[in-house]
Amino acid sequence: MLNTSTRSERSLSLILVFAGTLFVSATLMFILQPLFGKLMLPLLGGSPAVWNTCMVFYQMLLFLGYLYAHFISTRFKPLRQIQVHGALILISLIALPVGLPEIMTPPTESNPTLWLVWVLFISIGLPFFVLSTTSPLIQKWFSHVGHHTSHDPYYLYAASNFGSLLALLSYPFIIEPHIGLSAQKITWSASYIGLILLIVGCAWLFMRFYQSSANTETEEPETAQTEPSLLTKLHWLALAFVPSSLLLGLTNFVSTDIAAVPLLWIIPLTLYLLSFVLVFSRWEKGIHRVSVWLQPVVLLPFIAYSFINPAVLPFWVDLALHLSVFFLAVMVCHGELAKYRPHTRYLTLYYLIMSFAGMLGGMFNTFVAPFIFNGIYEYPIMIVAALLLRPADKIWQNQQWQVWAKQAVFPLLIFVLGWVIYLGVSELGVYMDNIGTALILFAGLTYAFRKQALSLALFTGTIIFFIVGLRAIMSNTVYQERTFFGVVSVRDSVLLNEQGRPEKYKELFHGTTKHGAQRLGAHEQEPLTYYSRPGPMGQLFKEFDSTNQNWQVAVVGLGAGALACYAKSQQAWTFYEIDPVIVDIAKNTHYFSYLQRCTPKAAMIIGDARLSLQSEADAKFNLLVIDAFSSDSVPTHLLTQEAIQLYLSKVTDNGILAFHITNRHLALKKVLSDHAKQLGYAALIQEFKPKQEIPLVVATDWFVLAKNEQALAPLYKQGLGLWQKPALYFDMKPWTDDFTNIVSIWK
Repeated sequence: MLNTSTRSERSLSLILVFAGTLFVSATLMFILQPLFGKLMLPLLGGSPAVWNTCMVFYQMLLFLGYLYAHFISTRFKPLRQIQVHGALILISLIALPVGLPEIMTPPTESNPTLWLVWVLFISIGLPFFVLSTTSPLIQKWFSHVGHHTSHDPYYLYAASNFGSLLALLSYPFIIEPHIGLSAQKITWSASYIGLILLIVGCAWLFMRFYQSSANTETEEPETAQTEPSLLTKLHWLALAFVPSSLLLGLTNFVSTDIAAVPLLWIIPLTLYLLSFVLVFSRWEKGIHRVSVWLQPVVLLPFIAYSFINPAVLPFWVDLALHLSVFFLAVMVCHGELAKYRPHTRYLTLYYLIMSFAGMLGGMFNTFVAPFIFNGIYEYPIMIVAALLLRPADKIWQNQQWQVWAKQAVFPLLIFVLGWVIYLGVSELGVYMDNIGTALILFAGLTYAFRKQALSLALFTGTIIFFIVGLRAIMSNTVYQERTFFGVVSVRDSVLLNEQGRPEKYKELFHGTTKHGAQRLGAHEQEPLTYYSRPGPMGQLFKEFDSTNQNWQVAVVGLGAGALACYAKSQQAWTFYEIDPVIVDIAKNTHYFSYLQRCTPKAAMIIGDARLSLQSEADAKFNLLVIDAFSSDSVPTHLLTQEAIQLYLSKVTDNGILAFHITNRHLALKKVLSDHAKQLGYAALIQEFKPKQEIPLVVATDWFVLAKNEQALAPLYKQGLGLWQKPALYFDMKPWTDDFTNIVSIWK
């Protein structure tokens, strides 16, 4: 009895040490990524290119870490493995505490991508590399310690992914709201030392039990464990590549076409990591069967409503459908990946291929897709690819190719029929209701092909293909381009004017969010949308009309250029815009003529506004307008105390700083009100709602700041009662470059 109890305790302690090491390593890895991203924001701004470059760097380093683990575990004896890895860990300590080198400054006249990669490497390259080696190496060591589960250590991968999941959720909701960046760096570095001690413990157990287990266990002859075939390796590659690409594709899609909500990317990544936890658990077989069964069930309403007619659904229902389809697709792919995992002899090779596929997925979405697609088309493509990877017995045998050919017949016939209708019908818009109904019926048919992977994939792909094409026709898109900053499009529209007569407009969209509009004809110089004359900006320019002839005006965020039509001939205007494509569109008179008609000599500066303004002279501008938030996403570095102080240092003593804070999801007024209170600035707010329906005059919120109350007195005393002093929010912790908390301002 005692011996049994002792063995049980030893068994449990072994699992706790090895699983705990994997858990801590994954937690530190997923905390380091957002931590260092926040450190980079004040230097390089909020460009998605920064995040894309960081993600690719992390994925490449993860692959190199898995390659290293595979190499030393297959080429070196246990003692030499420990010696080499110990030397690597000691070298990595020179990077502690983590942080940015003081001498590093970004280039101002060239692309900072290579500079960013170099900074990432010298700052966190070594610690991140050590973290990336931990999962495959520790699992490999565990397979030799003589535990009764050593023959199948893959369940430990669940502990690693659970750590990743916990870190991912805790950073925005626990760590970021309560701990500043300086404290985060120190805490992380101390935790890294703790991880090293855990790795030492694993190494000691590995050496202690390796020899005894090798002498007592009956090993299979090496020839009995044949190396996986090339086809099997390619299958692993596909099963890992598609979910990786699908993850980034969905994140990009929901930010562009559903809601650009900050932190929304956390949900897909959480589901992605959760799938690994589930498929490598003890209940993997049952979970996999349920996932395979549910996938076509959820696919039907997803195609019918989210793609064909999303307007009938609240955005959260639409989002839930996308997330459900994504999760089940990932579960099926990762379930197949877990089902075909190899013997522990090839464990590191297996993880190496998985990491390589993940890196390829990230590189495809970051570097390839934006150059070959003008929309987020990689997302539906990967949905189809995931359906192709559904389990099918003997699919690679020669006799099955005939079956596959038969499966392709019906989808191809529907594809040909669709093209015949497209080419043969001159005015498709008249029949859109009929076409939409037919597509919904076809979506219902997808369930009939649930057991035929090829038919299901091709039929789904055909339906989505025509949906995307029809959307382009119905939206009257005349121009569309995809950049690092999102999908930008220009659309023709017809609306009823003040007299109830149809009138043509041009509209600028960033994703699904309207960023500007212009009337065509006699009212081309009329500012619209958030900048209308009845609105806050119209009121501001009207109130200072007699004194602003010689103003110097700076505008951060160009859009269609509507604000330009408040300009006077003697004023000097400067626009700051991070996306050069927006500048090209606003200057192209074929689309918009605000700039050409109203401020043809305005200075145009491309780049992150906070960085660009640093080089401007102090007290230069009479009015500085900040309208730099794409859709509803918020680059937090533009809203910190340091940023506000920078902006106000660039305006005159009686100058005005105006913020456009219209947002569906975040109460940005709380942040700015707190800054005004903490820094002692005068402030007013207006939450404007039009008194009558005027085409493209919309509700909008604006916040103005000044160094003294006299500067804002004309607005406050105008007698309309529109501009009010902001409320005080006592639950706010000031936003700084060291601390921000998006969760605290969620509506």
